[in-house]
Amino acid sequence: AFVLNLLIAQMLSLKRVQQTIHTLIGLAISQATVLKYVLQLHLALERWETAAIERLLTAPVMHVDETSLRVDKKNQWIHVCSAGEITLKFVHEKRGLEAIGAIGVIPRYDGVIVHDCWASYLAYDHCGHGLCGAHLLRELTFVVEANGYAWAKNIKRLLQQTCQKVAQRKRKTLSAREYENLQKRYRNILTRGQRELPPIPARQNGKRGRVAKSDAHNLWERLKAHESAVLLFATDPHVPFTNNRAERDLRMSKVKQKVSGCFRNPQFAAAYCRISSYLQTMANRGYNPLVAIQMALSGQLYAETGE
Repeated sequence: AFVLNLLIAQMLSLKRVQQTIHTLIGLAISQATVLKYVLQLHLALERWETAAIERLLTAPVMHVDETSLRVDKKNQWIHVCSAGEITLKFVHEKRGLEAIGAIGVIPRYDGVIVHDCWASYLAYDHCGHGLCGAHLLRELTFVVEANGYAWAKNIKRLLQQTCQKVAQRKRKTLSAREYENLQKRYRNILTRGQRELPPIPARQNGKRGRVAKSDAHNLWERLKAHESAVLLFATDPHVPFTNNRAERDLRMSKVKQKVSGCFRNPQFAAAYCRISSYLQTMANRGYNPLVAIQMALSGQLYAETGE
C-alpha cells in the first residue's frame, strides 16, 4: 500500500519509489515487483469502477473534461467524468466522439453535463448542457483587452453579477421573472454587439468562401447559439457556474506526467487512471490513501460499501 501510494498518489517515478523503499528498509524492490503491485490493485478495482459508473449515471449533473497524456511516446487523452464524491478517469487514443463512445458513460447519461463547449460533448443532445463560466470569462477578458468591445465587457459583467446573485441565494436559483429579465439583458447586449463587430470580409483574388472569423466573432456566435447552456446555472440549483471540478480532477495527471515522464505501456496508463480515480474518490470521502488501498486489496472495500 505504501509503494502504491508513493507511485500513484504522491506521483513519484519508479526509480524514486525504489530509492525511497531502499532508504527505509535497506532492501531493493525491482521495478517488475512494483508494477506487479500496480496491476494487482488495478484488477482489484475493476468491480469498484463498474459500480462507480452506475452511481455516476444517477447524478443530476456530471462534470466532464479531457487532457493530453503521453503514452509510449504518443499523444493520448485522459477523459474525466465526475460528480459528487465520485471521480472517474479513462485513457483513450482519441479525444473526440470515438473515445466518448468507447468509454460509454456520456452516451448512457441523461442528466446535465458541464463542459467547455467542445463540439463532441454538444453532439449528445439527449443530455442537458451547461457551459463553464470560467472559460467564458477568460475569453471575454481577452476580447475586451484585445479589441475593447463594449458588448464583451457588458456580458462579462452580467455573468459575474448573476453568478454572485445566485451564490447568495439559499435556493441557488433566480425567480422566473428575474431569469426573464436576465434573458432580455443578455439578448440586448448581443444584439448591440452584432452591430459593434466588423463584417467578415470575403476572400480576395477570386477565392471562394470567407476569411477565418476572429476570436471575438466566434465567441459572440457561441454565446448566441448556446444561450440556455450559458445561463443554466441561474435556473438549475445543481449546475455550478464553472467546470472547475473536472479541471481539478485532471490537474494531478499533468503533474504525474511532468514528474515521472510518459507511460511506456498503455496497460499501465489505464491502471493509473483507475487507481487514481479510486484514490481521489476515497479522499473525497475522507479516507487515508493507505487505508483505501488496503481495503481494496483485501476485499474489505466491497464488504463495507456493498460495491
